Amino acid sequence: MPSAPTLRGTALLNNALRNKGTAFTEAERREYGLEGLLPTQVETLDRQVERIHRHLEAKPSNLERYIYLSGLRDQNETLFYRVLMSNPAQFVPIVYAPTLAAVCQQFSHIYRRPRGMYISLDMRGRIRDVLRNWPLENVRFLCVTTGGRILGLGDIGVNGMGIPIGKLDLYTACGAVPPEVLLPVQLDIGTTNSALRADPLYLGLRREPPPLEELDAFVDEFVAAVEDVFPNACLHFEDWKGTDALHYLEKYRNRVLCYNDDIQGTAAVTLAGLITALKIKNETLAQQRFLFLGAGSSGLGTADMLISALKQEGVSEQEAIERITLMDVNGLLETTRTDLTPQQKRYAKPLPPSRDLLAMIKAIKPTVLIGVSTSGGAFTQNVVEAMSVLNERPIIFPLSLPQKNSECTAEQAYEWSKGQALFAAGLQFPEVTWNERTFYPGQANNFYIFPALGLAVYATCPKRITDDMVIEAARALADQVDPASRERGRLFPPQSDILDVSITSAARIAEFIFDQGAATVERPKDIRAWIESLTYSPQYAD
Repeated sequence: MPSAPTLRGTALLNNALRNKGTAFTEAERREYGLEGLLPTQVETLDRQVERIHRHLEAKPSNLERYIYLSGLRDQNETLFYRVLMSNPAQFVPIVYAPTLAAVCQQFSHIYRRPRGMYISLDMRGRIRDVLRNWPLENVRFLCVTTGGRILGLGDIGVNGMGIPIGKLDLYTACGAVPPEVLLPVQLDIGTTNSALRADPLYLGLRREPPPLEELDAFVDEFVAAVEDVFPNACLHFEDWKGTDALHYLEKYRNRVLCYNDDIQGTAAVTLAGLITALKIKNETLAQQRFLFLGAGSSGLGTADMLISALKQEGVSEQEAIERITLMDVNGLLETTRTDLTPQQKRYAKPLPPSRDLLAMIKAIKPTVLIGVSTSGGAFTQNVVEAMSVLNERPIIFPLSLPQKNSECTAEQAYEWSKGQALFAAGLQFPEVTWNERTFYPGQANNFYIFPALGLAVYATCPKRITDDMVIEAARALADQVDPASRERGRLFPPQSDILDVSITSAARIAEFIFDQGAATVERPKDIRAWIESLTYSPQYAD
């Protein structure tokens, strides 16, 4: 933010980056033609935050709070981020999951004003020129979606734009990455959702998505345009259709600076929860057997990350693959199936076909059960009890979102396991009291990973993001769960500490990047202090 605004009067009050509202001093009001345009009282930023909190308390739902906060961002960006960073644990569920599911379903209907960029198929051949319409040059992160698979809602086209907006809000709120270097992007490739195409208020292309060859050419042009217009930017792929997510991560991961949060972020936060759970059990990753319900991009990405982590512990790749079993909507990934993708074939087992989760638990005797299926209630009482018979402390992670898609609830997991489950879900369940004991369900939410990773990448400027960097993010997170918290069954640090957690993780990741020789900036003497010096603090400029 410039030290002295060049705008005056109502133009200044309508500029979200420079507006201070009632915090403009008397001298500033005289200098910039604001006298008479604001109430008399000059307020501090903290007093403004207090008023916003009272406004939010009066709202009837989190959707209404989201809409209010979106309006606040459009009026006063500093105040918006000061509110979010004042209590991330309170505001993450409003600007991110689970509220974003409702936001995205209604995005075209609650749309107020543009944020980010919309790049459509109609812009082919001139995407570079379109990107140059963005008013800022030093873009470091573009969070880009096609809306093809949003929070268990399926393909919702440009209604998915709420996700890149929300993700990048958390880069700042949870990782203190400066908001001016962040750009949400919607690639409008059409939608398979016929109801949306028929909706008169739908804001996207009213057509089916193109075939893969045409989509490849479009995405290739977009990626090349980003490299040209924003040469220091990282592409954060988010909520693409599962097969597209895997395809484009594999295609670009060794060519450009990029990261897929659905694949790598979900894998990392799951790995972090597993590491913490295994500290409680006093066991190693190499001693575990893993069963996944769900073999889409999140399941496969997590399985791949587990293989990389197991190899770090000295397990061969083949042995690591043998320890991981996956099931999808058509049953066990096994060698007689003809419908498996190349990524799925890696995990196909020489076992009889089966669609019976309970039977598979009894057959392979997993120590870890992970749900990424969006099949609500799939972890039945029989399933949890079977895991508890096989394991004194079964690790049960129902990660699907939103809540109706969660494979089981925290209360069910603790009750059916008689309080022995080590539990984390994709959403935050409330504390559970069972048999006079209180349990603290973990939330394996990606916001524990991507803001910290983003801050480290922002600082060190590597040319690529490797799986080893993402694994280091997971280990850095797990190491911040202290022994007392583990004694209470906590698998993740408190959300109220997320900013400090992210900075600590970022310092660890940055140190790893320097040690690997992957940074393109000079190594500082004190990495933690250097990271802190680069973080964003929502304060008005003098």
